[in-house]
Amino acid sequence: MARGWESKSVEEQMDAAEQRARERATPQFSAEEIAAKARRDSLLLDRKRIEQDLARARHPRHREMLQQALAHLDARLAE
Repeated sequence: MARGWESKSVEEQMDAAEQRARERATPQFSAEEIAAKARRDSLLLDRKRIEQDLARARHPRHREMLQQALAHLDARLAE
């Protein structure tokens, strides 16, 4: 019976070591980094939508407005 108890303890130690290794392997991001990534992802989605709208737009003024919006998003992404 003692042998079974020891093997469970060893197994728990091995599991804990694997968990610590996984935690070290995954990068930890700060709240600011997470927020910046979310803003960038949002801008990229907006840019993609505007590009699609621009491909369908026929009216010159509407196309101009969409091109200005793309330029604005590109400037924000460059920041």
